Amino acid sequence: MNTERATGRAEDAAATAIIGLKVLPGLEREYEAWQEEVNAAAADYTGYLGAEISPPTPLQPDWVVVYRFDSIAHLQAWINSATRQSLLDTGSKYFDGPATQQVVSGGMQTPDPLVTVVVTHRVHPHHVDDFLDWQRHMSQEESKFEGFRGTEVFRPIEGLQDEWTTLYRFDSAEHLDAWLTSGKRQEVLAEGEKFNDFKLRTIDNSFGSWFAFEENGKEAPPPSETKTALAVWVGLYPTVVLLTLALSPLQMPLWLGLLVGNLLSSFIMSFFTMPYYVNPLLKRWLRPAPDEPAARTNRTGLGIVAAVTVFWAVVFYLVTTQFWTLP
Repeated sequence: MNTERATGRAEDAAATAIIGLKVLPGLEREYEAWQEEVNAAAADYTGYLGAEISPPTPLQPDWVVVYRFDSIAHLQAWINSATRQSLLDTGSKYFDGPATQQVVSGGMQTPDPLVTVVVTHRVHPHHVDDFLDWQRHMSQEESKFEGFRGTEVFRPIEGLQDEWTTLYRFDSAEHLDAWLTSGKRQEVLAEGEKFNDFKLRTIDNSFGSWFAFEENGKEAPPPSETKTALAVWVGLYPTVVLLTLALSPLQMPLWLGLLVGNLLSSFIMSFFTMPYYVNPLLKRWLRPAPDEPAARTNRTGLGIVAAVTVFWAVVFYLVTTQFWTLP
């Protein structure tokens, strides 16, 4: 998938800022405490959807902070705010050099955790058409490599950044590295020699879900751990009981029955129960609209959870006591 994001109507789409930081050795804990304070301050700004901190990994050498707002305008208000500038002055003692920043608006659906690479280019206005042609060629060659999952190109955003930003994704670090070190990539880079002044950052797969957008282009905050646990419970109960009933005629010993049942329930939960039953049923509770009152969505969601649980409990009570007795 190759999508170019034009500047027109970008203010109507969700906006994501990706900030990379090098933290001085020995100050990691102090930095994290400071960053949490910064994120809490961002939450007070209009349009805030979420923030996340990711420490360095073997694949991702820098600390990465992601901010999400419901529009470019609201993100820009936070990025340029006096509050943030004051906090940056306070936290400058933790940094080993200046931070890097990229901003993208909207995004493609990416439900699975992927390895994301962020590349920024400074492009002369007279060379934009050549750059886009070269970028399309780069994407065509990328798509031939195993594990490739898509590319997006984002135009500069006035007032926030002058660079063009490209995101491309692979399903694993190994497949990404195969592309980055390939002779074909070197050939394409040589063809676009005038665009070779670029910066590249890899973001580990822990951030895969932060680049997943709903169909309308608005990014939804991830469900809380409590909501996630209850949602899994809603799907797990009928799945496990139905599997137990289905496997009971085989009269397997306990250890084998649990082994087989757990394996089958894992596949059924992953490929059927969650995507086709739980997620559609609880969608408005798990991922409510930003302007939806939290109290109302929680009442509705918990009411659905309770009703569905009672329904299945009654069904299985009747099935196992009135209509059928387990062997």
